[in-house]
Amino acid sequence: MMQGMRIVGGTPLNGTVKISGAKNLALPALVATLLTDAKITFSNVPNLSDVNCILSLLESLGSKYENDTKGTITISTPTILSHIAPYDIVRKMRASILVLGPLLARNHAAKVSLPGGCAIGARGVEMHLEALKLMGVDIALNDGYIDASAKKGLFGANIKLPFPTVTGTENVLMAATLAKGKTRIQNAAKEPEISALIDLLTLMGAKIEGKGTSEIIVNGVDSLRGTCFEIMSDRIEAGTYAIAAAITKGKLFLEGARYCDLKIFLDTLQNSGLTVLENENGITIAGRDSIKPCSISTGPYPGFPTDLQAQYTSLMTVANGTSTITENIFENRFMHIPELLRLGANISIHGNTATVNGVKSLKGAQVMATDLRASVSLVLAGLAAQGTTIVNRLYHLDRGYEALETKLKLCGANIERFNI
Repeated sequence: MMQGMRIVGGTPLNGTVKISGAKNLALPALVATLLTDAKITFSNVPNLSDVNCILSLLESLGSKYENDTKGTITISTPTILSHIAPYDIVRKMRASILVLGPLLARNHAAKVSLPGGCAIGARGVEMHLEALKLMGVDIALNDGYIDASAKKGLFGANIKLPFPTVTGTENVLMAATLAKGKTRIQNAAKEPEISALIDLLTLMGAKIEGKGTSEIIVNGVDSLRGTCFEIMSDRIEAGTYAIAAAITKGKLFLEGARYCDLKIFLDTLQNSGLTVLENENGITIAGRDSIKPCSISTGPYPGFPTDLQAQYTSLMTVANGTSTITENIFENRFMHIPELLRLGANISIHGNTATVNGVKSLKGAQVMATDLRASVSLVLAGLAAQGTTIVNRLYHLDRGYEALETKLKLCGANIERFNI
């Protein structure tokens, strides 16, 4: 059933938001369980449709899991029963491509549908495939599927990624843990979620050097073991609620958020005149009546996160002046802007740069979500707008934000979900 969200804006948000586990770690971490036949128990797993999707995919491959609905999942794959990741599941989420490396490492064969997910750019898998070829994988593209085999197993290789792709780094990293010999990954992505994935793999018995750097060295081992692992807090969710505080001129304590994961973003908020206070349990964000314009340019970590670009654009629509937003990662990540215009924003786009002229206030209207981060940017704009905003196509939102309206309501938001 299609759902919408009704928001009556104009109320400052105040209170505490508990930040959920990181979606962008939970997905590769769950996939990594394919590398062993032992049980792995995860805590702080967010309850998201993307997580449920990856669990369905793993189950189709032979995994068995127990989910207590409180964020703890125990999963094991005693035997790979199928090496085929079908279109019906993979089309829903691009992260499904992550099963390719682990299946090849453990099963020496994989047939994975070309992925779907948010329509925010090409995000091709060519980098994954070229890297795996260097490890001894034969690859063919047939009828929309990646048909891959490594009859003699995987072998260590020197791999230089042309771009620090997150999922590409994760795919090669997981594959390399069971490869014969040493794999050197150059120009690797450095996101905190990759460092956390390395922590998980190390607990499982992998031999990995270079965590947090652009060069990762993996010495393959014969097998991996089970372990227990806690999913880190979601830095993108934390950044989203930081903007919720800023755009509503409120004050929120983001429980579990880590400054070190969001330094460039939080520094930008401070440059916009907001108060950012860190303590050992989280971060406090306090808004102000006048928001200073501040231009940003997205880039690979530790640069400004592309996953916070849409939300930050919403904030700049009500800044006191003009800012520019340059998107360097995904070519289609301005699809939220036509919807912000419906709310009264003043934005023009030239190539990969949006010029945002702040307005005194936004006005409620009906808008439509086009992808995960665009959807929440419209919710943020609705929280600041005069009158009522209706956000349609919420299934995008549910892919990456756990109990969003519940968390916002507890901080004073006038927001409700309804069936269309």
